[in-house]
Amino acid sequence: MGKTIADFKTMKAEGKKIVMLTAYDASMARLLQSCAEVDMLLVGDSLGMVMLGYDSTVPVTMEDMLHHGKAVRRGAPDSFVVVDMPFGSYQGSEVDALNNAIRLMKEAGCDAVKLEGGLGVCPVVRRLVNAGVPVMAHIGLTPQTAGQLGGYKLQGKGLEDARRLLAEAQGLAEAGAFSVVLECIPAGLAEVISESIAIPTIGIGAGAQCDGQVLVLHDMLGMFEKFIPKFVKKFCDLAPSIKEGVGRYADEVRSGQFPAAEYGFVGQGDYRKLLSS
Repeated sequence: MGKTIADFKTMKAEGKKIVMLTAYDASMARLLQSCAEVDMLLVGDSLGMVMLGYDSTVPVTMEDMLHHGKAVRRGAPDSFVVVDMPFGSYQGSEVDALNNAIRLMKEAGCDAVKLEGGLGVCPVVRRLVNAGVPVMAHIGLTPQTAGQLGGYKLQGKGLEDARRLLAEAQGLAEAGAFSVVLECIPAGLAEVISESIAIPTIGIGAGAQCDGQVLVLHDMLGMFEKFIPKFVKKFCDLAPSIKEGVGRYADEVRSGQFPAAEYGFVGQGDYRKLLSS
């Protein structure tokens, strides 16, 4: 069976790192579940760029998240799955946020939802948690509102912003979030935040002192070539291998080499004779 929120709190207390990766479909989720090393799966709204071809996460809808969330749950029934709440699904009102979060829990079958924002979303976090919806928070570089932040760049570099991020993490923890993602902030700041709150921090471009790490699966496997953030390490480089394999397939189809007899079926013998008799 997969891990629980209680397990993640224990891991933080014992200094054990939490491993998180994104997943968007059943086949990849199944592979990741088979890797005992992966503690959490995130159905991120990054699927907007990775899977749907958008330039940002903003166009992603609730229906998109439900569709991919269901697929991941089918592929990884025993994993701890977090699903992002897309832009517009929780900003309108606490009631809208709760209704959408409940939809993700009931229809996608996730274990928790994730939403972006600092002190401004604390009332929403509190409302969801009080209703029984586990919430992972997300501060620092928040892709849904990257335009307001001046683009995809480092956050918390100045002292005022660093103090704001620390206050946001503490406020979100007090509101009941069980974990918080720290994206693209200085490593020293992430370390201070991690030490100041009792809930686990999950870093992405936030240094090694966070309680865990998350990366977009397609980035770390070298499958997404459009844009590679500075904080991404390629643990594989699958894009060239995929292109090579597709090229070999095309060559063999055009030459008649594929499919050879070993990849076909014999059936009843000579069908030309059988069907003409």
